[in-house]
Amino acid sequence: MSTHDLFFMNGRLEGAAVKRKTTYLKDLSGVFKDENLRVKMSQELVIYDVDFYQPVEPGTQGGLFFGVTRIQPGQVGEEYFMTRGHFHAIVDRGEFYWGINGTGMLILMDRNRKVRSEEMKPGSLHYIPADTAHRVANTGNDVLSFGACWPADAGYDYEEIKIHGFAARLMNKNGVPQLINQE
Repeated sequence: MSTHDLFFMNGRLEGAAVKRKTTYLKDLSGVFKDENLRVKMSQELVIYDVDFYQPVEPGTQGGLFFGVTRIQPGQVGEEYFMTRGHFHAIVDRGEFYWGINGTGMLILMDRNRKVRSEEMKPGSLHYIPADTAHRVANTGNDVLSFGACWPADAGYDYEEIKIHGFAARLMNKNGVPQLINQE
C-alpha cells in the first residue's frame, strides 16, 4: 500500500491499511484517582479511540508510525477523560503531537517525576522529548483530536505508569484545569 491510499478526512485517518483501537472506561482500571466512582459509571463508555498506520513492522529502526487520537469529553469525578499514558520502551525515542480539534492538555513527566503540561488546541504542535511519559486529557466540551508521529521501534512502557502513576493529576477545579501534585 502506498501513502496515496491514505486519507485524513473529517478528523479520521482512512484507508485499507489503517488500524483502529477503542479504549473503554472498563479498560482504564486504576488510571483515575476515584476508582470507586469509575466502576459505578458505564464501563462500555468510549473514552478514546485511535486510528493508526504502520507502514513498517513494529520495531523497525528508522521507520515511523502515524496516528490520530480522539478523546471524548467527560470526567471521572474532578478528573478529565484521558489516555492511559506511557513512556517509550526504547527510552531515547521522542514523538510529535499536534492539535486538530477541541481543547485539552498534554501532560508530561520526566524520570525524576517532575510533571508539566502544555495546552492542546487546533494547530498547536508538541514535541515529546525522549524518556518522558506522556498522556493527554480532554478539558473541553467537544471531542479532542490530535495527530501523532513516532518511531516504529519506540515501543510502549505502560507498566511504569500502571505501578507508580503520574506524580500529578489534571483536575477540574471550579472549571479550571489544574495539575495537582500527588506526592
